[in-house]
Amino acid sequence: MALSTDFGPATALSCRECGTRYDLGPNFACIECFGPLEVAYEFGSVSRADIESGPTNIWRYRSLLPVPADVAAKPNLQPGWTKLIKADNLAGELGLRALHVKDDSGNPTHSFKDRVVAIAVEAARNFGFHTLSCSSTGNLAGAVGAAAARAGLESCVFVPANLEAAKITMASVYGGRLVGIDGTYDEVNRFCSELIGDTLGEKWGFVNVNLRPYYAEGSKTLAYEIAEQLGWRLPDQIVIPVASGSQLTKVDKGFQELIKLGLVEPKEYRIFAAQAAGCAPVSTAFKAGHEVIQPVRPDTIAKSLAIGNPADGPYVLDIARRTGGAVEDVTDPEIVDAIRLLARTEGVFAETAGGVVVGVLRKLVENGVIDPDGETVVLNTGDGLKTLDAVAAQARPAAVIRPSLDAFRTAFAN
Repeated sequence: MALSTDFGPATALSCRECGTRYDLGPNFACIECFGPLEVAYEFGSVSRADIESGPTNIWRYRSLLPVPADVAAKPNLQPGWTKLIKADNLAGELGLRALHVKDDSGNPTHSFKDRVVAIAVEAARNFGFHTLSCSSTGNLAGAVGAAAARAGLESCVFVPANLEAAKITMASVYGGRLVGIDGTYDEVNRFCSELIGDTLGEKWGFVNVNLRPYYAEGSKTLAYEIAEQLGWRLPDQIVIPVASGSQLTKVDKGFQELIKLGLVEPKEYRIFAAQAAGCAPVSTAFKAGHEVIQPVRPDTIAKSLAIGNPADGPYVLDIARRTGGAVEDVTDPEIVDAIRLLARTEGVFAETAGGVVVGVLRKLVENGVIDPDGETVVLNTGDGLKTLDAVAAQARPAAVIRPSLDAFRTAFAN
């Protein structure tokens, strides 16, 4: 397969474990030690002014991503540059001095997955793939379907058959093929790894398998945006949901790149990871002081985080410990309560992953783990309209009355 060389500042793939370097290609594992591959760069001179003059989407950071210089002119969904909300009401309720919510529900398919898929699409174009595919817990399937449609590619996505109905609908509406698998996400992911080796899948770009090194880089743009929206500074602490763990590792990578490039002042920051108690292998390992993560079978309403064997889990542990952070988890009832808390205080309706993050934040504050005086950012990675079932039982009319003032007065006399 003839490969393009237009990957912007990206120069190679590098093994995160042993450092072995490879040419840029559709590869994701080191043949020497089987460690994960990630994109390595040689950055040119990048200034704040250069970035600020760019478009109001992730392509303002194209000089820091494995994409061509003309990427903004290509047909794509142009995700990113979502709101960073100063959450004073929630901060006051929790006892925090300064709190911000990075609300990624404002992306084209209403989750942060649009960021990572946008980078994967460019890799797929470079490698000549005609079909975009993925294993998904829901949001990624919708992002792949939409991005492929916009880019003129075919799509075929694989999901656990018991996903939320809204995510099934959204993933299938874009005209690609959606295949439900009778099993967990981890079983879906293993199936996709087998499919890559079959002749059926040899022309397919699996965004989170053979394109994973490129795809994962999209999460760095969350770090870039947060820093820029804070006035080119890093927060003191950040709470990030963990499914595979890739997002958290790339936010850390993005912060480090900004420091090395001189775009922000160097400072220490703390990273906290949030999991649902019904799928908390990283949290369990962190609390036990372990280096190895024991896989679990997920059982939680937070289906977007229901990955029982997280590929980047060990790196999440490393980052939490290195930065002085922690890994915590919350139960399903705590998730629902946190969704309602965020909606009530800030008018942000988060999906269950957002409830996990806010619930963990509250728990960290109550346990004295997080600094109440530090500038804090939490990530909401998706829209609550995708996970209505989680709160439907509690979100009911206050009353059903006849259309008369007497009926209203009677119902709300107190």
